[in-house]
Amino acid sequence: MKKEVKIALVAIIGMIVLFFGMSFLKGLHLFSDDVSYFVKFNDISGLSTSSPIYANGYPVGSVKNINYDYSKPHEIMVEISVNKEMTIPEGTRAQITSDMLGNVRVNLNLGTMPGQKVLPGGVIDGSVQSGALADVQKMLPEVQKLLPKLDSILGNLNTLSRDPAIAQSLHNIRNITNDLTYTTKELNTLMGTLNNQVPGMLTKANGVLDNTQMLTSTLNSKVEGLDIEKTMSSVNTALANVQKFTDDLNNNQGSLGLLMRDPTLYNNLTNTVSAADSLLIDLKAHPMRYVHFSIFGKKYKQNR
Repeated sequence: MKKEVKIALVAIIGMIVLFFGMSFLKGLHLFSDDVSYFVKFNDISGLSTSSPIYANGYPVGSVKNINYDYSKPHEIMVEISVNKEMTIPEGTRAQITSDMLGNVRVNLNLGTMPGQKVLPGGVIDGSVQSGALADVQKMLPEVQKLLPKLDSILGNLNTLSRDPAIAQSLHNIRNITNDLTYTTKELNTLMGTLNNQVPGMLTKANGVLDNTQMLTSTLNSKVEGLDIEKTMSSVNTALANVQKFTDDLNNNQGSLGLLMRDPTLYNNLTNTVSAADSLLIDLKAHPMRYVHFSIFGKKYKQNR
């Protein structure tokens, strides 16, 4: 009989330990003096009993109970248990957040009126923050629209990759790269040669500059030996004579001026030339009219 009592006591103690252990794991402290508040949500987004409550990133309590009113489906009252030393000022809002792993918790965004506080049992407004998962879910329709385009792009890439022209182009690029490498080496060699020859070239250039300077000095000395003023005076005199000759030609005075300006003299000269031309023509046609010559002394009889 004593053995059976011991077994019963062990079973009762085990059930008590299991109950308190489960409560502790859920975040419920049966013998604690925490205070309770109520948070009103429209959507709890997977919030459950024993979900942690944070304020400024520090755990201050847990969800104690969730009351769903079927007559008011958009008003879900969540009872939270918060450490009694925690003061919740007016204006505080509760926000449900979730991480990439789906862990849900409630963050208390404390109000800015520390002089006024929410009394235990008071109601706090709550909302749901769009976490990373919500953002990913919003992106899913756009991603689904992009999938056919991505499939088409991948198909085109596969077609291009199988095109032998691509391989030939890559081969040509490799040849071009080799040519550029060779050209670069040649340029480096050429630059090295130029660097070695530049001092000599500079010496020759300096010699040419010296010769140019000597030639300039010689020309300057010869120009200084000339009487520039006398030369310019002679040039001006010659230009004045030319101008006077031009004026005489333009006037009716003088032989040249009359010859160029008087039409009578021109007409007389024209008539004289015309008469001389007629005389020469007649002389060629009838030379015996003007020359009488006979070997036997016989007089030439002119034909009329």
